[in-house]
Amino acid sequence: MKKILPLIFTLVAIGAQAQHNFKLPAYETVKLKNGLTLFLMEQHEVPLIQVHLTFDAGAIQDGEIPGLSSLTAQSLMLGTAKYTKSEIDQNVDFVGASMQTFADHDQAGIRASFASKDQDQLLALFKEVVTRPTFNEEEFLKNKERKLLELVQAKESPRSVIGNYFNAQLFPDFPYGSPVDGTPESLAPITTAQIRKFYETYYTTDHAALAIVGDFDSKKMKTKLTSLFGDWKTQPSRMIKRKSPSHSWSGNRVLLVNKEDARETTFLIGGKGIAYNSPDYVPIMVVNTILGGRFTSWLNDALRVNSGLTYGARSSFSRYKYGGSFGIFTFTKTATTVPAIDMALQVLDSLHTTGLNEEILASAKAYVKGDFPPNYESAGSLAQLLTAMYRFGFDETFINGFQQKVEQLDLKETKRIIKEYFPKDQLQFVLIGKSSEIREQVRKYGPITEREIKEDNY
Repeated sequence: MKKILPLIFTLVAIGAQAQHNFKLPAYETVKLKNGLTLFLMEQHEVPLIQVHLTFDAGAIQDGEIPGLSSLTAQSLMLGTAKYTKSEIDQNVDFVGASMQTFADHDQAGIRASFASKDQDQLLALFKEVVTRPTFNEEEFLKNKERKLLELVQAKESPRSVIGNYFNAQLFPDFPYGSPVDGTPESLAPITTAQIRKFYETYYTTDHAALAIVGDFDSKKMKTKLTSLFGDWKTQPSRMIKRKSPSHSWSGNRVLLVNKEDARETTFLIGGKGIAYNSPDYVPIMVVNTILGGRFTSWLNDALRVNSGLTYGARSSFSRYKYGGSFGIFTFTKTATTVPAIDMALQVLDSLHTTGLNEEILASAKAYVKGDFPPNYESAGSLAQLLTAMYRFGFDETFINGFQQKVEQLDLKETKRIIKEYFPKDQLQFVLIGKSSEIREQVRKYGPITEREIKEDNY
């Protein structure tokens, strides 16, 4: 205990200081001859290493087969030229490490966490998984079957799928409108041949970044990574020039998704958002903290604390490389659907009509300055940040200038932010509930399009 207490006090002191002077730790960038970008950041506080490798292989590349990118990422761990799936799992588990693949709208890849003493063994295994997957047919079919069951089960939870319906409403002519995990109809026909072709096309070194953060010597690690990945040759990736998605709707629209056995209505209301590297992200975060970004937000106070219409309400911005969305989310009993929606809209309207005052703004700024640094203090979050900087086109000023941007935000600027980024008209409504009991009541919000939740697509 005598040794632990000084450490606790030191961490508290560091955390308090970070709120006032939070800077991205020093790191080194190296580009290998095959195009692979490396980020190396030493962090010696804990004897752990975090690795995060990302490719331009997200769902935006799925084309006519939603879910192909996600299924490809999962298939990396199903066996390699040297190891079976079982052997991969055993090697990872035996030393208490972790290794997982991931895929989202804009990227896919693999991350790992392990003790620094096990770095040689785990980095070799990491390389094997990334560069020599065999896409074992038997393991692939078993994994695909599990995913199909998960997709069917997801429809039983409106909160799990409402975001897919919302994206389909906002991005009907852009890849962001398709679900990252696909649908049973799109996943069922996918073969290992398609997985292998997707891998060969998009898992390429010329648009890949590997970040490694933790307890190591950068000079030695650079040599090690160059030896492991320097001779990895891939074909040049097929780049597709994309423009930001257009939003052509005029006026409010309502998508009503019928779930016949529902006893409550889950709803998401919003519209166009911002791209990942938007220069206005920081002031938007501050304003959204007031509207629905924390427990004491206006939305949560109105819909949960003061009225008891829900257990919680929030607003958020989902950011992608080429665009994004803004949404207000909550759920309520079927009988209180309209009162809850009306109250949410009233709170949003008050942001425009009443605005903020100095006291409210100061509270939100203090909250954001205290809440932000812990998001980027772990080695894993720093590794993810470094690859995000590469993937989404921003630099360390996002971190280093964050406190200053928060402090500079004044009431005049909040008025511009509210007007530009928090829509009060041309709203998109997605409601999942028992249609027969709410259909006539929600017509007042806009023209209705109806769907059945049991339908395959979104």
